[in-house]
This record gives sequence, structure tokens and C-alpha cells, in this order.
Amino acid sequence: MKPQLQDKDVVTVEEAINLFSLSRRKFYALIKEDGLDFLVRYYGNRKLIIREAFAKYLMMHPELRKR
Repeated sequence: MKPQLQDKDVVTVEEAINLFSLSRRKFYALIKEDGLDFLVRYYGNRKLIIREAFAKYLMMHPELRKR
């Protein structure tokens, strides 16, 4: 049985966009930046988001959310 999205510790970019109701354009622009503590890169370009660290980041940057 697959874990529910809200129970995962690490999510894909698409899952993060859906889980946190984010602006797709702003989020993709954000993850191009270096030094983000919630972003894990592996196998080249594949990116994963650390859910708890990203939730904390969003508290400080609410402009990423859809209006």
C-alpha cells in the first residue's frame, strides 16, 4: 500500500505543487536557485522536496501560494 501524500517525508516537485497549492510558475523559478535547504537533487536533474523543511520555508514566503 502506497503512503498518502501528506504522510510522505520527501515528495516530488509535482506532489509539492499539489500538496501545498502552489503557483507552478513561481515554484519552478524558485527551484532553479542554489542553496535551498528543502531541495534534494539526485540522478542528474531529478529533484525531491523535503516536506517539513519546505513547509517551514513557505511560512516565511507565502507569495508562492496560489491566490
